[in-house]
Amino acid sequence: MSGIEKIIAPVKVEMSSFETYFKSALESKVPLLDKVTQYIVKRKGKQMRPLFVFLSCKLFGEANDTTFHAASLVELLHTATLVHDDVVDDANERRGFFSVNALWKNKIAVLVGDYMLSKILLLSIEKENIDLLEVVARSVKEMSEGELLQIEKARSLDITEAIYFDVIKMKTASLISTCCEAGVISVGAHDHREKMRAFGEKVGIAFQIKDDIFDYGTPNNIGKPTGIDIREQKMTLPLIYALDHSPSKIKAELKNIVKNHNEKGPKIKRATDIVIEYGGIDYAYKTMKAYADDAISILDDFPDSDAKESLKALVDYTMNRKK
Repeated sequence: MSGIEKIIAPVKVEMSSFETYFKSALESKVPLLDKVTQYIVKRKGKQMRPLFVFLSCKLFGEANDTTFHAASLVELLHTATLVHDDVVDDANERRGFFSVNALWKNKIAVLVGDYMLSKILLLSIEKENIDLLEVVARSVKEMSEGELLQIEKARSLDITEAIYFDVIKMKTASLISTCCEAGVISVGAHDHREKMRAFGEKVGIAFQIKDDIFDYGTPNNIGKPTGIDIREQKMTLPLIYALDHSPSKIKAELKNIVKNHNEKGPKIKRATDIVIEYGGIDYAYKTMKAYADDAISILDDFPDSDAKESLKALVDYTMNRKK
């Protein structure tokens, strides 16, 4: 049994049933829409967000129809944002397959994303789950604000570490914290929703920092960068730290590469070397581990269970994943 299979084990039945539940949530009478949504569902990844919902639920009770509804809402939101992101980024691939906009053009991709967001509203009203709608709507707001804040600050390369954490709390951590809070709400464990929201936020931050590190190579291959973040002028934690802790001449060189030479392979390699030399990667690793440790310490307040062990293992998986 692989690492992820062990993590899923306490909610294997729920995760298997969820696939059918989610497909039904996407159904439409418009053939083109059904065709596109079926394409998306068939090519979905590990479905980590529903996993967070079901494991968080299992800490305090048994999954019920509201839990499945909660998992559907967060997966609808996650999928809608991916479809819209591919349009914004003009991306032709998603997980090794053609993106929706590559196959059906931008207009259809945007409308499909909009359809998924509308389903969040309609399903919540239909099931009368206003608590869940409030949590998910807050996540939509925060994710949009985080993306716009990042775009605004990237133009002048003046993102401080504090602003960086504001961005990733909204952009990445918001959805994972929503998953955890929604799972708790679904079994009526309202006294624990704030703690589980904090748990999800810390895991989400650790997850994003891991993504930042990947841009500088795989864990065993640091220094052979993908350079995607540098090409897109994204101010990630390793880069921010290196800019803050390098001599003025090196800092100017690094800024110049990111701003004016971000398409050139040798220049990207030089930027990577600077970030590594001035401690950016080491600092990112230490910070990621600190957030992950904080997340695990929150779980220590709850009774031992298979779900608790799986959530702890999921935190480790976040830090040690290879992609």
